[in-house]
Amino acid sequence: MGIRLYNTLTRAKEAFEPLEEGKVKMYVCGPTVYNYIHIGNARPAIVYDTVRKYLEFRGYDVQYVSNFTDVDDKLIKAANELGVDVPSVAERFIDAYFEDVTALGCSKADVHPRVTENMDIIIEFVEALIKKGFAYESGGDVYYKTRAFEGYGKLSHQSIDELRSGARIEVGEKKQDALDFVLWKAAKEGEISWDSPWGKGRPGWHIECSAMARKYLGDSIDIHAGGQDLTFPHHENEIAQSEAFTGKSFAKYWLHNGYINIDNEKMSKSLGNFVLVHDIIQQYDPQLLRFFMLSVHYRHPINYSQELLENTKNGFARLKTAYANLKHRKESSANLAEGNEEWIRKIKDLRELFIKEMDDDFNTANGISVLFELARISNLYMQEANTSEDVIEALLREFGALTEVLGFSLDVQELLDEEIDALIQKRIQARADRDFALSDQIRDQLKDMNIILEDTAQGTRWKRG
Repeated sequence: MGIRLYNTLTRAKEAFEPLEEGKVKMYVCGPTVYNYIHIGNARPAIVYDTVRKYLEFRGYDVQYVSNFTDVDDKLIKAANELGVDVPSVAERFIDAYFEDVTALGCSKADVHPRVTENMDIIIEFVEALIKKGFAYESGGDVYYKTRAFEGYGKLSHQSIDELRSGARIEVGEKKQDALDFVLWKAAKEGEISWDSPWGKGRPGWHIECSAMARKYLGDSIDIHAGGQDLTFPHHENEIAQSEAFTGKSFAKYWLHNGYINIDNEKMSKSLGNFVLVHDIIQQYDPQLLRFFMLSVHYRHPINYSQELLENTKNGFARLKTAYANLKHRKESSANLAEGNEEWIRKIKDLRELFIKEMDDDFNTANGISVLFELARISNLYMQEANTSEDVIEALLREFGALTEVLGFSLDVQELLDEEIDALIQKRIQARADRDFALSDQIRDQLKDMNIILEDTAQGTRWKRG
């Protein structure tokens, strides 16, 4: 049947048929780089990296673009607090972003455009919207004339009248209509700014993605993706801007991932439950976090807690153990039996089941269930009196292929002896400090890496499992 995906625009699952056969143009809204990314930013990074990997696995040539917002109010505030300029803040946290998402198994986009490097095309875009009658200048600001775009509200499925009832004009705004939104902001004293036909200023948030998506992918794209919170107003405004500019459909399919809650509460700084990826991956294997994220369908909400992440470790460890046992059998058996067609067929059936599940709106949760079934039959096969090199290699290949799509590896990281000794000393200190949570975490970390600890009267000893 091929891939079917849920399109926010139509609120239905649709057959995936890209604009050009065999090619996919995909744009994903990236982060505003004023701080380390939080766990909410990590989910779309992981989800759409997996979508990209799966599309490539299915034979598509994917052109993947994800932007950085490197100038806005949050960056200006951070720059003032840190006593540096805005570009320095952006550079610092773009580097941090790549460090974090690379650890999470995400590949770089083909292009990561930045707002500050595309100011000319953004200004040209705004000028064109004014000429076409979809925007107007007011006191150095430029606003989009929302009512001029007939299809406004089609993504979020709201009528213009419903939107009007909740709209307000804030103090200092010079809008003609409360629904209008800013395309260009006049500069305030001391703020970073660029020259424009309307005076010094900087872009509004929504215009940047319209301009950069068009520059790098063209007038119409296949997939536009981001978090559920971006559906309105950000993506709604992108459609209005882009389709007013080109007169063409902007994106054929709109994908939105669900929210993340922390301990069953909405994540927010005011609640003190704002969790940064940078902190999580100091305590846990980053691949475990990716595995955790993909264990829930991308459109569903997901609840994060340390307890839930700890619980996920057991399942991840079962997969690693099954994979390690296969590798050990392959490396340690000199004389292996001939192939077994029944087992080979079972392996092929599981690949087909994986494709079936992932074809159904990128259902990674069910895809992971197929991995567990692969682990189950691997464990059964290891109990056979005579095993075949053909079957073992087929099982290893399948594990490798499917985990590559999902973006994590089952290989156990080998620690150097001095690294193990350092972790043991850290655990001894944690026990002396009565920090038993840290002590247990280090023990579990070593156990995951096949290091067995023995606490004796003479001290802690270790051996490789």
